[in-house]
Amino acid sequence: MAATDFKDYYSVLGVSKTASPEEIKQAFRKLARKYHPDVNPGNKQAEANFKEVNEAYEVLSDPDKRQKYDQFGQYWKQVGQGFPGGGAGVDMGGFDFSQYGSFDEFINELLGRFGGAPGSRATGGRQSYSYRTSTGRPGGGFGGFNDFGFQDAGAGTAQDTEATITLTFLEAFAGVQKRFNLGSETLDVRIPAGAKPGSRLRVRGKGQFNPMTQQRGDLYLKVELQPHSFFQIEGDNLVCEVPITPDEATLGASIDVPTPDGNVNVKLPAGVRSGQSLRLRGKGWPLPKGGRGDQLVKVAIAPPKDLSPQEREYYEKIRAIRTYNPRSHLNQVKL
Repeated sequence: MAATDFKDYYSVLGVSKTASPEEIKQAFRKLARKYHPDVNPGNKQAEANFKEVNEAYEVLSDPDKRQKYDQFGQYWKQVGQGFPGGGAGVDMGGFDFSQYGSFDEFINELLGRFGGAPGSRATGGRQSYSYRTSTGRPGGGFGGFNDFGFQDAGAGTAQDTEATITLTFLEAFAGVQKRFNLGSETLDVRIPAGAKPGSRLRVRGKGQFNPMTQQRGDLYLKVELQPHSFFQIEGDNLVCEVPITPDEATLGASIDVPTPDGNVNVKLPAGVRSGQSLRLRGKGWPLPKGGRGDQLVKVAIAPPKDLSPQEREYYEKIRAIRTYNPRSHLNQVKL
């Protein structure tokens, strides 16, 4: 990075390099109020200044980050470009980068990022998730990340974080405990039984840290489910499709149908139509206040593709003596 691209965070906040933590905080609050988007609606320059002020305060308000910035400031934004070459004219101040796999790792430690850049995927055990943050102020939506993956802080507000958690049908049905690694923090979260796609679970005090209020927002987990090969969810009900043979549809039958509790025997009425649904009460999805929804079994008539000679003979006999015409009413159809 050229020296001319380097941002002087002290100049951004209008303080000297010997400024005390209290002086830095006072300068930040003053500038945050001045450039806040609520005070400057539609002002792109004010928005850029607001992000820059937040960026500067994130670094200078932390003693460890400030010390590292003072030593390696000219390389601060060299993210994703590998380590400085150490060639002629590059003074590394005697710092040993061998402990880092890449310059990104150095920057990550330097900034102490909470959750990574937008769109990143963090892992905790087998669970993968992504998240974004909200300012938590009235009318405030989800804001944008600045160059370092920090969410813009709303003046005087805590930062809520929204994560997407992907569960299997079994985990969502029965409930599960998941472990997350949020930066250097390990978090165990209990997902209650009956979580559905789009459900949001609140974990208090585990969101982003707001340097102005010295408080953390909340973490909201938005549930997504991996597709299941047999079941689907519709409201509080489970829906499945079961194939039946033409003779079962015509004469009626008893068939075994999978449910979350195991197979149950279901009686098919004679003359059941393809696409008709049968209701299994209390075999559906767990309800928040207890109990279960229903399971809807949709039948689909599946004619055999390969017939034995005897089967073909009997089907031909049935066709020869059949009196029922399911298309008789179509004779009356006109435009």
